Amino acid sequence: MIAASREPTQLLQQGRDSAAQTIGRSCFTELTQALQRYFDLMYDCDTSRFDQVFRSTVQLHGFRDGQMVTWSASTYMDILDKRQSPKSLNALRADEILLIDFASATQAFVKVRLKISAMVFVDYLTWHCINGQWLITSKGFHLESDPALA
Repeated sequence: MIAASREPTQLLQQGRDSAAQTIGRSCFTELTQALQRYFDLMYDCDTSRFDQVFRSTVQLHGFRDGQMVTWSASTYMDILDKRQSPKSLNALRADEILLIDFASATQAFVKVRLKISAMVFVDYLTWHCINGQWLITSKGFHLESDPALA
């Protein structure tokens, strides 16, 4: 389940109140449901649902072992397939929405923090509502903490 340190309306970026009113509660609800699908996928690594979370043209960017990497959808799906899921380890979940910023009723930027096994990531997700479905079109990830590096 999604954990948030603030009320849903407070998750919308400050100064965007008029945009939030125009977009409406249903758009916010649909996006938070899509975020739950994202968190679930990161927890159980069940790639049969990958296309319900990521657009097929998604690009993922971040640093791994000090090097900038760019992954396609198929590369990331392979990574998830090979990863031992936190669910299989009975790991505690720690999913948090830090920020939601709607540009329009069909585009939003979301910042989240989540724990994958012992690692904590901060992800910057660009979402688009395509044919009525919210999908991630771009993901920037940052490894906030990794016990292996401590």
